[in-house]
Amino acid sequence: MPAEPAIKQDIRFCTAPDDVRLAYAISGDGPPLVMSIPWLTDLECRSQSLVWRPWLEAFSADHKLLSYDLRGCGLSNRNPAELSLEAWIHDFESVVDAADFKQFSILATCQHGPVAIEYAAKHPERVRKIVLYCTYARGRMKRPDRPFETEKTRVAASLLRTGWAQDDALLQIWAHAFQPGGSLEHWRSWCDFQRAATSAETATRMIETGWNVDVSNAARKIKCPVLVLHSEGDQVVPIEEGRALVSLIPGSRFIEIDSENHMPLADEPAWPRVVSDIRNFLAESAPARPAHALPLEELTPRELSVLEGIADGMDNAQLAASLGISEKTVRNHITRIFDKTNVKHRYEAIVRARDAGLGASSRLTRAL
Repeated sequence: MPAEPAIKQDIRFCTAPDDVRLAYAISGDGPPLVMSIPWLTDLECRSQSLVWRPWLEAFSADHKLLSYDLRGCGLSNRNPAELSLEAWIHDFESVVDAADFKQFSILATCQHGPVAIEYAAKHPERVRKIVLYCTYARGRMKRPDRPFETEKTRVAASLLRTGWAQDDALLQIWAHAFQPGGSLEHWRSWCDFQRAATSAETATRMIETGWNVDVSNAARKIKCPVLVLHSEGDQVVPIEEGRALVSLIPGSRFIEIDSENHMPLADEPAWPRVVSDIRNFLAESAPARPAHALPLEELTPRELSVLEGIADGMDNAQLAASLGISEKTVRNHITRIFDKTNVKHRYEAIVRARDAGLGASSRLTRAL
């Protein structure tokens, strides 16, 4: 049977703040959507994966889709010194800035849900909507109400290390947890993709990092519309964690998916509903912006950084020093910011920027 044609994608590279090289890809056309579907990634191999190809086909059909290889995976740096939630957030920031995505929606699954949550809490002006699929605010080691998860986690980590290199039977047990309704072909596809994406050591470091996060506080601060979907029979992330997310995120919606699979199969009845629910949610008109609100989506990432500094009360000299640019360049940025936002005075810019969620003082006030 001939291989299906590869999905057309433009692969590019950027660098994270700690000099880790990151690979990202753009495919499709339409409203910007950042799709994060780990737990492991490989931009070159995913279009042939029985797990990930359906997601690419569905959402690059009507969006300008941005996705990337996590540090340690695929075409990105395979041996990063740091693997942490903070590093993942910096990587997300680096990729969306490199792709010049000014305002966008996010589709995040499983282990990348916490990254999307933290990013949205930190950059409310950049995120239009969020879809969270079979993910969580608390990793396995942060669920005191589920003590059996600790022992289960130790067994899973051991199984991952033991079966990675050559034992298909052991690795297929791991794959079975993600797609218990899959065929042997599906489980082999999981195994092949995981081995291509990274090493056993890096995979173990990554999953243990994900098991130890807790973004509950950030989830409470999200302001944009959020849709949470979760499979009823999910063995990887219990559905209770999806319901907990909805209780944390103000105004979020919850949809329970009738499936036993953590990641749905392309030929099961649940998959068309997942696609339809996500498309409908993303296509809905965003809440109307107040007349006085700043059009932050029109600003470049650098202009947003300048406006953030203004909201923090920095003068031009302080802005220049913090951003590593000249005061003349700062003044040029401010002129363009004022033109784009229809602001006439600096004090007006400070007030309106803080109302939009920019500036440390504004974030502190909201947290109290």
